[in-house]
Amino acid sequence: MGVLVIARLERKISAGIQQRIGPGYAGPLGIIQASADGVKPLSKEDIIPSKGDPWLFNIGPAMVITPVLMGYSVIPSGHSIVLADPGTGVIYRIAASSIAPPGPPMTGYGSNNKYSSLGGLRAAAQSTSYEIPSASCVSPISPQSPSLSTVDTVEAQSTYGLWGWNLRRQPIGFVAFPIPPLAECERLPFDLPEAEEELAAGHQTEYPGIKSGLSYVAPHPNPSAPSSFATVPHPGGWNPPISPPPDLGFGHIGSEMTDGTAEVIGTAVGMTVASAKAHSPLFVTITARRTSPRVRMDQLLDLGRKSLLPIAPGNLSSTASLQLINLSSM
Repeated sequence: MGVLVIARLERKISAGIQQRIGPGYAGPLGIIQASADGVKPLSKEDIIPSKGDPWLFNIGPAMVITPVLMGYSVIPSGHSIVLADPGTGVIYRIAASSIAPPGPPMTGYGSNNKYSSLGGLRAAAQSTSYEIPSASCVSPISPQSPSLSTVDTVEAQSTYGLWGWNLRRQPIGFVAFPIPPLAECERLPFDLPEAEEELAAGHQTEYPGIKSGLSYVAPHPNPSAPSSFATVPHPGGWNPPISPPPDLGFGHIGSEMTDGTAEVIGTAVGMTVASAKAHSPLFVTITARRTSPRVRMDQLLDLGRKSLLPIAPGNLSSTASLQLINLSSM
């Protein structure tokens, strides 16, 4: 369902930017166009290249989409609305995304196609260049939270409204954190592994049917998962920017309400706030895709290795130093 919503959102925003109508004929207002696109690959024949590696060719698409789905398990939409809440949920999310880099080279090598192989190598280089900056942008949050649990990280920002968010304490991390996921999603201006003018479709070139569908489905949850996870470390998760009074909090909406009613209303408000925060970066991502030129490969790697790589660990070191100074002064 999330993929269908994101696909429609991207098509309508892109149509508005490019001054065209967009999908409007498949169902009311074109809402089932994405469903039609998903059903069509199921009718295609499954073909394996005769000189390719069948095992790598078949397992490659799963390696691309599985890490994205794994990351959703620790992203909370509310205090009790999360599939899993391990004590290391933040690290788990980053570790899950690090499983993806071997996938594109496997698909490229298994296809026995030079365009696919080159696209797979580009994707691996691109992903690995941004893994360390991505982890370093989130790591400074750990000294300011009781644990690395995603729920505990959000709860630590639940007081004083906007003033209590880590956005105020970590402005560098907040600005730098969205860049690595955008690069790992392989979307413009960072879609070099799939540059159609140079590599046909990159490591996806030889894939037919549902395997091709999985490869093209991945770019939709790929931006959504980082956008949803980005609400955890810095913008306060499900907490609204204005902290309600104690008697109007999420757990105590009003003295005239029962505890069950107050909890339901509080959960609904939290889910609405978290959804608004998660979808806001998607507008930026989609707009960047339709308005930004593609960068060169050396520019892409330089951004990760020469800009983000020094900034993110420097931010971590300065945060740790300030924490030690605060502890020694107590």
